[in-house]
Amino acid sequence: QVQLVESGGGSVQPGKSLTLSCAASGNILSIFNMGWHRQTPGKERELVASIAWSGGNTVYADFVKGRFIISSDTAKKTVQLQMNSLKPEDTAVYYCNVVSKIIGPGRPQVMNTWGQGTQVTVSS
Repeated sequence: QVQLVESGGGSVQPGKSLTLSCAASGNILSIFNMGWHRQTPGKERELVASIAWSGGNTVYADFVKGRFIISSDTAKKTVQLQMNSLKPEDTAVYYCNVVSKIIGPGRPQVMNTWGQGTQVTVSS
């Protein structure tokens, strides 16, 4: 099993910054990538940013390019999302996810695990 613990959500005014953090733990043999998605009521969950564990390649959604920065600490199995110049349309529940190979009773399996989500509200 893999567990994800997210932190850092909250309410801020437009133009301000927030940093989200996510820590992975459990029977992890290796991590392929970690990332953040977000979802608002009535809409599908969408990718915000992701980072590959080997090489550190990053992917950003167009709507956050130049404002958000994703980083990782591979030793601690954590990922952070620094969100700058926040806009009201960034208001959403943000979910951390990890794609990893886990150790189990049988052969190692690749799993995509989601965190419980953390609310980010941008409002004046």
